[in-house]
Amino acid sequence: MQLYVLGCSGGIGGAARTTSLLLGERILIDAGTGAGELSLDALCKIDHVFLTHSHFDHIACLPMLLDTVIGARSRPVTVHALPETIAALQAHVFNWQIWPDFSVIPENGNGVLRWAPLAVGESRDLDGLRITALPAQHTVPAVGYLFESPTGALAFSGDSADCPAFWETVAGVDRLRGLIVETAFSEREAGLARVSKHYSPSTLLAALQRFDATIDVWLTHLKPLDAARIVAETSNGIHRISALVGGQTLQF
Repeated sequence: MQLYVLGCSGGIGGAARTTSLLLGERILIDAGTGAGELSLDALCKIDHVFLTHSHFDHIACLPMLLDTVIGARSRPVTVHALPETIAALQAHVFNWQIWPDFSVIPENGNGVLRWAPLAVGESRDLDGLRITALPAQHTVPAVGYLFESPTGALAFSGDSADCPAFWETVAGVDRLRGLIVETAFSEREAGLARVSKHYSPSTLLAALQRFDATIDVWLTHLKPLDAARIVAETSNGIHRISALVGGQTLQF
């Protein structure tokens, strides 16, 4: 299985795109502005979207994706997410004021959007891949995800402050090939990271002390103005840490 990085930035500007990852051809993980990198044909192939949480940088392109593909689909796009995330999107986005309710159009009972509530620890099996919702700690209800193929696994933190339950879960995963973990702020904004429940380099490195140093760690969600600083501050000479980049492909 391969994961293709459509967007992995904590902001926009130039080539920066916010979080969206493509698994195979049919599955999106989050639908930030990176999803806009997909061609029309590729957008029409998306059958499943797994959301980590309801913040705009992770859902920005979901309304436009649905609007774009509605005339090309005979079955709905299934959006998997926590019940709280679904409720937030129903109340504040798909409410006929910000955007139409695509769960009832083109007609009620045959909408192009289907909601699929997902609980922490619950798995979905799709295309020979198992996707499991992992614990996270953020300012809104949130999850990370574990992706398992027959040959390996990748873990993704989503947006989260340090979450011991996340690390305990991924430490027990067989054939773990790598970890994608957000580190939104540099140390000069460590206070903002704490308030907004994100990692900064010091909290990430402290968490990684519990983790196998032979596993590759990719940083995501870096704020564009501080990206180089964050990479420098997370280099500890022990763990294999590098920044995720748009257009990158990870095999597992």
